[in-house]
Amino acid sequence: MSRVRLGDSSVHGTGAFATQPIPRGHPVLRIDDSRVVDDAHPLREEIGEYEYHRDWLASGVVVLMSPPERHINHCCDPNTFVRTINGARWVFALRDIAVGDEITYDYCINGGGDTVWTCTCGSARCRHTIHSDFFHLALAFQLEYLPLLDDWFIIERRGEVERLLDMTLGGLTPISNTHFTI
Repeated sequence: MSRVRLGDSSVHGTGAFATQPIPRGHPVLRIDDSRVVDDAHPLREEIGEYEYHRDWLASGVVVLMSPPERHINHCCDPNTFVRTINGARWVFALRDIAVGDEITYDYCINGGGDTVWTCTCGSARCRHTIHSDFFHLALAFQLEYLPLLDDWFIIERRGEVERLLDMTLGGLTPISNTHFTI
């Protein structure tokens, strides 16, 4: 039985919704990263592959997200986050998720680049204007999300993460993947 179904979203277009209760810390779904997008394997818009369905991973690898994860919308008060464990990416619940709740995550966690968009999440914490790069978040959000950063992101952005830690936490280390099990 799938834990997620697709439906109309009040956030944006189609969303992913819980079909059963999902306790905090439990996996929601495993992400299918099998469709790499590169020069040899470009997007094919004629079959519904669009730029906004891409995701960037370690070492600059770009993948095409598949349903249902393709339809997890951004929210400034997310109820999930993504973590790579043993080479597979998983969506985990940040808090208890009830049947019918829309599954959301903050696109800026593990995010880079210079994409800017207007947020329509409607949460009380909505930042309204979103910059895709994690280090463009307000310091309070960076600190809150620090334990949620994926190991590959920490490695690739080590200098910035270390500066953040030195500036705010006196050198504490973020949680690593070893704290999550499937």
